[in-house]
Amino acid sequence: MMLTRVADGLYWIGRYVERAEHTARLADVMLNASLDHSDSAAETARIALKAIGDPKVMAARGTPFEAAMDLAFDREGISSIVTSLAQARENARQMRDQITTEMWEQLNALYLDITGPGSRLAFDQGSSSFLHRMVAGLHLFKGASEATMSHGEGWRYLSLGAFLERAQLIARLLDAAFGKPSAGDTERDHLVQVSLLRMACALEPYLRAHTSDIKPALILEFLLFNKEFPRSIRFTTARIEEHARALSQHAETAGASAPERLAGRLSALLEFTDGSDLATNGASEILRTVTLECGRIHEAIHDTFVAYPIERRLPA
Repeated sequence: MMLTRVADGLYWIGRYVERAEHTARLADVMLNASLDHSDSAAETARIALKAIGDPKVMAARGTPFEAAMDLAFDREGISSIVTSLAQARENARQMRDQITTEMWEQLNALYLDITGPGSRLAFDQGSSSFLHRMVAGLHLFKGASEATMSHGEGWRYLSLGAFLERAQLIARLLDAAFGKPSAGDTERDHLVQVSLLRMACALEPYLRAHTSDIKPALILEFLLFNKEFPRSIRFTTARIEEHARALSQHAETAGASAPERLAGRLSALLEFTDGSDLATNGASEILRTVTLECGRIHEAIHDTFVAYPIERRLPA
């Protein structure tokens, strides 16, 4: 069985890397939309900043460029790219022997890139290029973890953290766009809907499924229930259940563990709910449920795999 500090560190590396990528993408889409100086741009910025959920950024948003600068470089921001990368790197440094050289080198290079003396100047001169480089670098880290790390217990903690973070982030993004009481502008504005899909890295996969028929109901259904798109909430919750079940076997829990039960319940909800339920009940209820259940799964993971009583693992 893996040491609890190692399991916890790998789990949080997965979460912080996913958070950094999401923030970089939202900042990039917001900046691109702001070039238009229109109501669509203002609505896109509102969705992006509300989805980030960082009250410090919301309170001092200023211009979209200033908000994006804070999202990238504010060391006190809980969701900023630099904070997420610093936390991921520190966890990786403490368990250097548990990850591969390729993973460490890529994560370290990203951290040095965003904290280097020329990073702010590079952002000023080409913010979109800078943010694209961050996203591409984080994709390289994820690729390195998939291709070079043994797919055992440690890899499952890393993946579990990433998928749980992703489910919460996508739910928060959809709630910012379609949740009450501010869904009206999103539902009427084609450019805002395109920007929303780009924020979820879903524009091209969505168009392959629905061609050019971009509608709020179809966007919600795709990002909630599509079983093949890796950023849909249904896909992520299925992976959360899969990793929680496998880790329960490693932990030798009696029967299904609390994380496995909670993840299975959430996965079943997403599997057996469809667009007709959204039309009847609206999106807010299921998005609120996803967010709350993900929080409970996180707490159960900590209680079951990290902060459990020592007597639970002692031989009888």
